[in-house]
Amino acid sequence: MIETDAVIIGAGPVGLFQVFELGLLGVKAHVIEALPYAGGQCVELYPDKPIYDIPALPVCTGRELTDNLLRQIAPFGATFHYSQEVSALEKQSDGRFVVETNRGTRFLTKTIFIAAGVGAFQPRKLNISGLEAFEGTQLAYRVENPADYADQHIVIAGGEATAVEWALRLCAEHPDGHPHKAQSVTLLHRRDHFTADPAAVSTLRALCDSMHIPFVGGQITGFTETDGKLSHLRVMGNDGVTRLLSLDKLLVFLGLSPKLGPIAQWGLALERKQLVVDTEKFSTNEAGIFAVGDINTYPGKKKLILCGFHECTLAAFAAMPFIFPDKKVFLQYTTSSPRLHKVLGVVAPIFE
Repeated sequence: MIETDAVIIGAGPVGLFQVFELGLLGVKAHVIEALPYAGGQCVELYPDKPIYDIPALPVCTGRELTDNLLRQIAPFGATFHYSQEVSALEKQSDGRFVVETNRGTRFLTKTIFIAAGVGAFQPRKLNISGLEAFEGTQLAYRVENPADYADQHIVIAGGEATAVEWALRLCAEHPDGHPHKAQSVTLLHRRDHFTADPAAVSTLRALCDSMHIPFVGGQITGFTETDGKLSHLRVMGNDGVTRLLSLDKLLVFLGLSPKLGPIAQWGLALERKQLVVDTEKFSTNEAGIFAVGDINTYPGKKKLILCGFHECTLAAFAAMPFIFPDKKVFLQYTTSSPRLHKVLGVVAPIFE
């Protein structure tokens, strides 16, 4: 059991900024994230698309925003628990909460900050009966260890940025690819259109034209197995002809779908699958549990990252009576507070 003052659910931009606001107040947080990395939908859905409404940043991508936030919160030493989802929550007699993840990690915490965006992102799976038996051996929806694909014949299904990225990274003929090259990479998508960075798509098309990455237009309709192993995919081509495609491993990138998951069973007030909060503390109807970002709703709510940052600030101050009940907390400014300068590890400028 990990005892802590604060657990943050979600490591998107708002969850990361919640780490910062709590850190300024002397609180170290544990962060639980369903994805294997920080950034949430910013990194998963539009990592390279420009964002124009972050204060003082005329333009940045989702990945750049995430990287900047990670640098900003580095002094506060938050602990991240990636590839985990909260599976259970139980309030204790002393007002604290026991939080458990699907991997068995357990926390005893004074406060909880739900920054889960539109929910935990789950990969969209192929609806092919029986194919799930190969998940974890020959079928995957995320690349956990690139070395698993070295010298293998790989089929990548999908046309989004992640599919394009891994096709290039695993291709033996791509000079900037991953050191663990596949023996061959075949890209399978229902149409010859890819929603990815234009430069990456251009590189992919050149490799497809040269047959270094063969492209197959069509959809998976079935499979065959040999000696208990997935050996071929049955693919209905765009020309209406069904063909067999041999492979060692199948990577599927069909996008992600958000799911509210167990949060819906925690007894928190919901309105259209969003958590109802007040606008003074951004508290849910359960004292000690706060909700910030796209997961919450209130009159006048705007689903913008910058609005989520504002919510984090008020939620952090509202949590102090739960974390430090005997301590008076005062607003301090990062421009002039020696304590905050020490916490941030910066040398304050000297003004004459």
